[in-house]
Amino acid sequence: MTGSIWDFLLWIFWFYVLFACIWIFITIIVDLFRDHTLNGWGKALWVIFLVVLPFLAALIYLIARGRGMTQRELERRGQAQSEADSYIRSVAGSSSPSSEIESAKKLLDSGAITQAEYDALKAKALAS
Repeated sequence: MTGSIWDFLLWIFWFYVLFACIWIFITIIVDLFRDHTLNGWGKALWVIFLVVLPFLAALIYLIARGRGMTQRELERRGQAQSEADSYIRSVAGSSSPSSEIESAKKLLDSGAITQAEYDALKAKALAS
């Protein structure tokens, strides 16, 4: 009975190692195809190297191009964050007090709001 728990733990360990290796290989391949500085032949050679000698190729890739991987990932995340921020700003509408006052003035001129509502909107815009 004691051998079965150790066999189970050993099986879990090898499953973890297999999962980690697959994760690393996928990360490297994704980074290869996102890298615009490397030409097609270079990408093809790295993929062949990963298929023929996967562990050695992954180790060499991480040592030789690891810093570039980090920089490309940071640039990609920064670009995604700026795109999300610009989308949020466009959906949120105007955020400057002058544009809010201008919108309130147009509503006042059209008769949609009263002078008291306009004053309240103006005070709120100036307070923010």
